[in-house]
Amino acid sequence: MKEEQHIIDQLTAYKRLKARKKQLEGISVGPGVRLSNMSEDDHLQELHRELRKLPSSMYLDEQEQRIEAAAHANLSKYPLGTRAQLSEVIKSRAAASPEDEHLLRELELKIEKVLEARTGSRGYEGYMGVIDKISELQDIEKQLQTVDQALEALEAYEPDYARLLRLRFIEGKPTEFVASELGIVDRTFRRWKQKALAEVVRFLSA
Repeated sequence: MKEEQHIIDQLTAYKRLKARKKQLEGISVGPGVRLSNMSEDDHLQELHRELRKLPSSMYLDEQEQRIEAAAHANLSKYPLGTRAQLSEVIKSRAAASPEDEHLLRELELKIEKVLEARTGSRGYEGYMGVIDKISELQDIEKQLQTVDQALEALEAYEPDYARLLRLRFIEGKPTEFVASELGIVDRTFRRWKQKALAEVVRFLSA
């Protein structure tokens, strides 16, 4: 029963995920580059390289360029990992000039926002935000692909079952409408729905 509810949740989220996918794919991440161009796993490192090759003026405003200059002037190392970067920025503030200290504090706040975004508490921002958006897009694509493959497999031998699931859960049509479209009575609808969900559970657990 828990597995079937999970399938229902995936089906009902399908249209929302499609809309979010379209929104993410349209986001610009550089001159002539959209997020959809960079969403495959083998393009992630390419995105890192391309963004780093661009002049700062192409993707940072004037204040962000000042922050970048302060970071280059004061940080002794650039560790991997957002939390390690945050720690390094905090340490570097102690020896910075008053002006740089203010800029590094601003950088610290930006990094904190990235960390908060990963827990869903605040919005995306900056370069790391691009990477987070790519990860979100990849997750959505995998979820949609899972549903598509399961319904296509079901459609191959029980097309009415697949249509029932699409109409009832993806399209959100009421039970009476779906039963009428399929030419069946309510009792048959309920029986078909249970069988259809059980088949999809079987596909996904195979």
